Amino acid sequence: MSSTSFVREREHDDGDLERDPKRPKINDSQAASTDVDDEAEIEIVEETPYILPPSHSLLGVPPPTVIEGRAINFLETDVGISEYVGRGVSKIEGIIKQRFTDFLVNEVDLDGNVIHLKSLAMPESSKKNSAELSSINRADAAPTIPTSEPADSKPEVKMPKEPWPESFNTELAPYLSEAAILQLKEMFLQGPEPPRVPDSGWGGRTGKGSTEDVSSSAVEISSAEPESNDRGKRGRGRGRDRGRGGRGGGRGGGSAREDHRKIVSEPIGSKETRTAFHQIIRELFGGKLDSETDTSAPATDEGSRIVVKWSRRGVGRGGRERRDGGVGSERAPRGTFPPYIHFTLQKTNRDTQDALSHLSRMLKVNVKDLSVAGTKDKRGVTVQRVSLKRNNKTVEDVWNLANAVTNGRKSAEEAVKERGERGVRIADFNYRKASLELGLLKGNAFVITLRSVQVDSMETLDKALNIVKNTGFINYYGMQRFGTASVPTHAIGLALLQSNWQKAASLILQPRHGEHPDVEAARNAWLVDNDLDKALSLMPRRVVAERCLLESYKKQKGDTRNAMGALSTIPRNLRLMYVHAYQSYVWNAIVSERVRMHGAEKPVVGDLVFEVDPDAQPEEDGEALTDNENEDATGHLALSNRARKKLARKPWSPPQVKTLTEEDLNKYTILDVIMPLPGTDVAYPGGQLGDRYREFLKIDSLDPDNFVRKQKDYTLSGSYRKILHRPTAMTWSVMRYTDPDVPLAQADEDKLLGFDPPVIDEQGKFMALQINLTLGTASYATMALREITKTETSSHYQTSLTNAAEDQKYRGVADGDIEMDQGTAVVGDAEDAAVETV
Repeated sequence: MSSTSFVREREHDDGDLERDPKRPKINDSQAASTDVDDEAEIEIVEETPYILPPSHSLLGVPPPTVIEGRAINFLETDVGISEYVGRGVSKIEGIIKQRFTDFLVNEVDLDGNVIHLKSLAMPESSKKNSAELSSINRADAAPTIPTSEPADSKPEVKMPKEPWPESFNTELAPYLSEAAILQLKEMFLQGPEPPRVPDSGWGGRTGKGSTEDVSSSAVEISSAEPESNDRGKRGRGRGRDRGRGGRGGGRGGGSAREDHRKIVSEPIGSKETRTAFHQIIRELFGGKLDSETDTSAPATDEGSRIVVKWSRRGVGRGGRERRDGGVGSERAPRGTFPPYIHFTLQKTNRDTQDALSHLSRMLKVNVKDLSVAGTKDKRGVTVQRVSLKRNNKTVEDVWNLANAVTNGRKSAEEAVKERGERGVRIADFNYRKASLELGLLKGNAFVITLRSVQVDSMETLDKALNIVKNTGFINYYGMQRFGTASVPTHAIGLALLQSNWQKAASLILQPRHGEHPDVEAARNAWLVDNDLDKALSLMPRRVVAERCLLESYKKQKGDTRNAMGALSTIPRNLRLMYVHAYQSYVWNAIVSERVRMHGAEKPVVGDLVFEVDPDAQPEEDGEALTDNENEDATGHLALSNRARKKLARKPWSPPQVKTLTEEDLNKYTILDVIMPLPGTDVAYPGGQLGDRYREFLKIDSLDPDNFVRKQKDYTLSGSYRKILHRPTAMTWSVMRYTDPDVPLAQADEDKLLGFDPPVIDEQGKFMALQINLTLGTASYATMALREITKTETSSHYQTSLTNAAEDQKYRGVADGDIEMDQGTAVVGDAEDAAVETV
């Protein structure tokens, strides 16, 4: 920000700065944290800062006070959030997201199932012939998720002290004959390598036409190196294999011998018995042996046979198996599995893109190969499904890489006893034919804990909660949409819509107060020192947009004139996030105008509604998309891949919108009223609200009737959003606590790891309110909490509430780390010494 955008304002004689009364005062702790001398002049913004859209002046609030060297504290009113449904209900004080576990989010899939982590154990691929592959996760395939294990149990691998205890015979007896058990024991005691056969040189090898022949080009030399992104499949790697495979020489050549040992059960007719057999093999041998349906012989009325053999994990370079399924191969080649792997992701205090970037590095894939149905909050613990374009990886490969087993940092046993790498845990794997796409979800289920709750009466609490439950809340885009940094995302979006490329790039690279020191140093290296190489070396890879710009400038040899080209290197979804944030800002502002003018109780003439609600279940060719269902390995009913694909790829057509007249008012409720996000394909409401839309856009130098841009990525078609949202389910409970470090809710991963569940202190000094609610897609739980508490949800405001909260004096008291002295608290050196704030 240029220093010319500041003006001087001297302190008054009483030492107080002039400021707008609607803005919160700077408290003592904030003042103490800044190096400002009492007698010094402080630079303060007098007019709308350069970074804010000009339309901010239409919001009826003063611009943020900007003090040099401090963060710009944007409030809800700066992004158009100002009204409430229950305007007359008293304020309820409470702190949002004080701890990560105070904000639990679980995705709700298209079938209404709430996604949870179910098992941390290593998954297993199962052999499927071409008929089975057309129906993923058939009943006879070894289940990828143990269904008999309780969700809150701790994963356990049975590892007996003796190699073959008598209990093995007892547990295998219901599934294998006595002779088969003896053969299985012999195979297991031989180990994963088959016994060597004497080889009298070339003369001792089988002929080319023999069924025992294995082409040397299909065998990969064993190595301890981790798998890479299929680099070297052609050229160097294959040439090495051809040169050494014939003699069995080279590194680990002996371990690449094909293993034809197997034990085949008698036909098993019951699906439940086959599933139990798969489970027993997995539990007894800890994944060392594989069990799969025998497809070498046709199925009979008596049932299917199950084949047991040594697992091939770890054979070949980086654990890769044979890909061609050559003659004599019993295991289905990797290439025959469906092209995608779906898994469940739990992330803690990481935004979705950051977590996917971390996974891409762990899995050694391009981040574009990972996709999700929806983005989730950063501040909290969230659970959702993710799809991976597997590129020949198996579910075992993905599990090992994600848990750092492949590189040797952890063992498989350690991986199921410790939390995931850097707050990221993946589990519950399936092969699938199609990837996930944005929008393929029904919503999200939340468990939200508010701490330090203070309310004048329980009647007020119940009244506020019931308003949200029965009437709903204003469906604002929350503060997360606009970012918490000193440069809001909608300001960048406006610059892109104005085709002001230099300004957009400048805003992206502009310093943010309080960001990570590595990022700050990288920005300074570029903006202050003009050292592009140093800036790139310091800029963390998680800071995607900034790195893209700097890398583009590097290719242009430091020339920054082609800002449009540099911006185009930023991933499209991220660029669209900026322009969508501007749309959201305008939507918030107009909805606030609508509620101020007409209230939030009923529709009025000029409101817009859908003639046919697009949220209703879509149908095509007379067949409901939910009719074609199949049962997946978890036992849940899931939409078929065909149905999901139809739902995801159905051509978009503008919904039919109706402008209400006097005769229509009795036919609709306030929950039907919609408001457009600006674009080429939307209608605007009649009367003053329509005029207000045009006023906002024109003052921001945009044409309300033409959102077509030369750069097609920034052409906005627009859409509609209901102005009120009502939870599909909502319950709550009041609890007591004393130590703010003690969790009051538990994440899925901690349940599976067997950590102690939350313990409620009935005699606790402070009140907490725990709310369970389920919201539809694109609705913000923080906006529901805002309606309940009537409290500002911006991050800096919630941080100040946390710092000033009375319960902070009791941090660590549950562990005896606190010493009480005349009503004050001194916190000991706890591992989690920093207060978790929004």
